[in-house]
Amino acid sequence: MDAACQENTVRQMDLNSKMTVEELVTGMERCGFGARRLSQAVRIYEEMLSGDYTKFFTLSGAMVPAGMRNIVSGLMRDEHIDVLVTTGANLVHDVVESFSSHVLGTCEADDAALRSSGLSRIYDLYLSDEQFIKFEEVMQETLPESTTPISGREFLRLLGSKISDPKSILRTAYDCDIPVFCPALPDSMIGLQAWLKGQTTRILVDAFADIKEIVDICYEAKRAGVFIIGGGVPKNFTLQSMLVTPKSFELAVQLTTDTPEAGGLSGATLSEAVSWGKVAPKAGYVTVYGDATITLPLVASATLARLEGKKAGKEKGPR
Repeated sequence: MDAACQENTVRQMDLNSKMTVEELVTGMERCGFGARRLSQAVRIYEEMLSGDYTKFFTLSGAMVPAGMRNIVSGLMRDEHIDVLVTTGANLVHDVVESFSSHVLGTCEADDAALRSSGLSRIYDLYLSDEQFIKFEEVMQETLPESTTPISGREFLRLLGSKISDPKSILRTAYDCDIPVFCPALPDSMIGLQAWLKGQTTRILVDAFADIKEIVDICYEAKRAGVFIIGGGVPKNFTLQSMLVTPKSFELAVQLTTDTPEAGGLSGATLSEAVSWGKVAPKAGYVTVYGDATITLPLVASATLARLEGKKAGKEKGPR
């Protein structure tokens, strides 16, 4: 077998007890299936974070209650996220985590018994009615009033300014001046609480103003990359915003459990996005199929390790 053919062969993976996450992912490069995709995701994400790209990050699913909150706020603090687009639910649970914690439970619960005990379930995680009562109190105390219309992004910035927890996604966004867009904010308990407060206080939010703000960011970006968790509204809002500019995303990573056969956006491939002009035809992109509570920590950890390795190499300089 010649050298060219050998480069295209599967390399059986070896493990050892001292292996780092980055070494594990590197060992996946010459494997097949999901292992290879995950390794490609790290390569693309490393290019995105180390290059001159405006970095978009979309967050769907119950990622905050599942324990991924500090990963997202950490990436923000390290300047690895320039724009965050997320669901209202993740922001609700971000606020809850600022004063309390989600509880580990079981997915095989007696849900009627949970309800009678004042507990709500997210798969194998529980929240109590007392936590939601506290959330409602916090919202009524901190939701920003506005006598003139403000954008949803500005509304969330003001909310973040009133959260004291430094690990909070909203607080980190405020501290680091990172725009947070939540295009479906009314579809959340933040939206519900804002409506309730609006019965006695003026809260004027112009939802369409967010479109101009994110489109302006897309126009001003020299090059753009996007890291997509799940799909849904955050994915579509971000990709469609680039669609109305002369550019497309040049790097894209998607972590999802959904497959494309049903035609839903959360399972739509990034190749399909090329047909719309949202992702560039020659872009580097990959979709990794699997639970993002597994794949996100692996991809982020391995990528950060590679960036740190590059930084250490530069500091040492040539021998």
